[in-house]
Amino acid sequence: MADFYQHGMIATLQRLRERPLGEIDEELAEITQKRHAVLILPALFSEFETPSMPVIIEELKQVRYLSKIVLSLDGADERQFQRAQQLMSAIPTEVNVIWHDGPRMQALYQELIDNDFDIQRKGKGRSVWMTLGYVLADEDVHAIALHDSDILNYKKDFLARLLYPVVHPAVDFEFSKGYYARVGDRLYGRATRLFYIPLIRTLKRILTYNRFLEYLGNFRYPLSGEFALISSLARSVRISPTWGLEVSLLSEVYQRASFNRICQVEITESYEHKHQPLDKTQPDTGLIRMATDIAAALFRILSQDGILMSQSFFRTLYTAYIEESRIAIEKYHALAMINGLIHDRHAEIEAAEAFVQSLQRATEEYTRNPVGIPMLPAWVRVKAAIHDFSDRLTEAVRLDNL
Repeated sequence: MADFYQHGMIATLQRLRERPLGEIDEELAEITQKRHAVLILPALFSEFETPSMPVIIEELKQVRYLSKIVLSLDGADERQFQRAQQLMSAIPTEVNVIWHDGPRMQALYQELIDNDFDIQRKGKGRSVWMTLGYVLADEDVHAIALHDSDILNYKKDFLARLLYPVVHPAVDFEFSKGYYARVGDRLYGRATRLFYIPLIRTLKRILTYNRFLEYLGNFRYPLSGEFALISSLARSVRISPTWGLEVSLLSEVYQRASFNRICQVEITESYEHKHQPLDKTQPDTGLIRMATDIAAALFRILSQDGILMSQSFFRTLYTAYIEESRIAIEKYHALAMINGLIHDRHAEIEAAEAFVQSLQRATEEYTRNPVGIPMLPAWVRVKAAIHDFSDRLTEAVRLDNL
C-alpha cells in the first residue's frame, strides 16, 4: 500500500487500495457519455510480434468508456498494416489505424514540409504528434490518453486510473501523468533513477531556486510514456520529435496549465516493459542517446527561462552530477538490500559514468545550436496555416481504414 503524502505543488493520486472490479469503469462509462475520451496507442508493427500487444488487445476488449481507439502505426508495409487492422478489430470499440508509412499519410507529411513546417525527423514523437492532430479534428473529444504498446503486464485499470482525473467533472484536472515502480527481481528504470532525477537535483543545487525545476522534481516517474490531457490543452502544446518528448511535454504543460490542474496518478504498483540497452560504445543508441536528448531538451528549456549556462556552469554540472548519482546509487543499494532484490552496484556506477558522456554530448550539441531540434508545432498553428488540413487528415485515415 502506498502512502498518501502530498509532497509538493503537483497533486499525487496514490493507489491506496484495490477498488472493486468494474466500479471505476462504471463511473467512467457514465461520465464519458458526455465527456468523450480517446486512447492513442503508438506502436511499431514489430510490437505485434511480441507478447505485449496480445495482452493489451485482450484487456482493451473489456473497456466500454472510450469513444475511439487510435492505433498510431509505424514501421509497417501494406500487408503489416492490414494485419494490424485485423488484430485490432477484435476490440468492440471503434478502432482507427493511422498508417504513417502509407501513401496518403506520406503525402500529408510532404504537404506540411512544403509549407515550411520542420517535421522531417521521423520517430515516435512525430507519429504521436500527427495522431494527436487526427484526434483533435473531432471537436466532441474531451480527453485524450496515451500509453505505450510494450507493456507486458498491462491491465485495463491502468487506462481507467490515467483517464479518471481528466474526465471526472468533480476532479477536473487538465493533465495527468502516470507513475509506477519499475521493479522485477531488481530495480529497473535506469534513465530515471540514475540520470534524470540526479540531474534535476544537481541543477537545483547549482541554480538554488528555479520554479520549473521545482515542478519537474515533483513528478515521481517523469519519463513514463503514460499521460492524459484535455483536448483544449492538447491543441496548444508542442511536442519534441526526440527522446526528449516527455520532458518537453511537461514543459509545455507547465507553460499552459495551472499547477492546481496538473496531477500524477499511480496507475499500477509495478510496470514491466522492454528495457533499452546501455552500451557506452554506441552513444547514438539506447539509453545513452535517450539521456543525451533529455539533457539537451532540459538545457534548451532552461535557456528559454533565462538561465545562463557557461562552460564553467557545465564543468560544475558534470562533477556535481557524478556526486549526486553516487548518492542515489547508495540509496538504491539499501532499497534493494532490504527488499531482497538483485543489485549490481558496480554496474550502476558504470551506468552513471556513461550518463556523464550523455551530459557532455548534450552540452556540445547545445553549444553548437542552442535552439536545438525544432519542436513539432501546436495544432492551432497548423490550422491557422492550412485551414482544411484536419479535414483532409481525417479523410485520409477514413479511406485507409475502409
